[in-house]
Amino acid sequence: MAAAYEVIIIGGSYAGLSAAMALGRSLRQVLIVDSGEPCNAPTPHSHNFLTQDGSRPSEISRIAREQVSAYETVTFFKGLATKGGKTTDGFDVHVETGERFSAAKLIFATGIRDQLPNIAGFAACWGKSAIHCPYCHGYEFRGKSTAVLGKGEPAMHYALLVGNLTRNLTILTNGQPDFSEEQTAKLREHNITVVETEVSMIEHTDGNLENVIFKDGRKLSFDALYYKPAFQQHCRIPAALGCGINEQGYIVIDQFQKTTVDGVYACGDNSSAMRAVANAVAAGNLTGAAVNKQLAGERF
Repeated sequence: MAAAYEVIIIGGSYAGLSAAMALGRSLRQVLIVDSGEPCNAPTPHSHNFLTQDGSRPSEISRIAREQVSAYETVTFFKGLATKGGKTTDGFDVHVETGERFSAAKLIFATGIRDQLPNIAGFAACWGKSAIHCPYCHGYEFRGKSTAVLGKGEPAMHYALLVGNLTRNLTILTNGQPDFSEEQTAKLREHNITVVETEVSMIEHTDGNLENVIFKDGRKLSFDALYYKPAFQQHCRIPAALGCGINEQGYIVIDQFQKTTVDGVYACGDNSSAMRAVANAVAAGNLTGAAVNKQLAGERF
């Protein structure tokens, strides 16, 4: 027989822990299932989060977990959730070790998995000097020699934001640029160089970018490189349950973090393009409150 809870939270990073705190403070019986593989694991420091600016992500998680653990109705299970299904009373969740748990409500705080370009040296720099967010990392590279790996509208978006942080900016299209005449004129107006040659590899020391090597043998030195990666959902269970996934690949939610499946909620990077610790914490807090309200309304 499956161990029963009121809420199961799959994913125990910032969004999941924030949801658990709101529910724990409302005396809800909560199980957090976490595999311990946060998307921002390579990142040495977290920024743009009040009271935690510059802290290590792992330290923020450690403190959060310690504080959530103080609520006696919250339980942790370390493991990977592999399957979920609807039941007459709610949902069942299976984990890779064979255990099965049940709950009236599910919260997915499972994040996403970045798909990085097949460029030697890129993965080692990811989250350190190859970065995705000007708000999370840009200040630390202000005024530095900076590249954007991309083309078309994504590259223009970075040029707009990063151009405020440094005047030493180069766009690496890694092939055809895909810019309109208007966009090309705008780049020229701001003295932003465009290099169309394909990238061969990245030279770095311990993840700190030094040079980008091109397939024609040229070499350019940079301190930072912005890149918007494609991604996939870290967990397949929401889609298997029937939760809607939008064109961008995010779980569809409403203003209260409800998915398209009744009783199932999502929060954090899996359902928001605003990838930031502060946003994940806020979304988790809202989700916990929304789930508690639904439970209270059903039983009042």
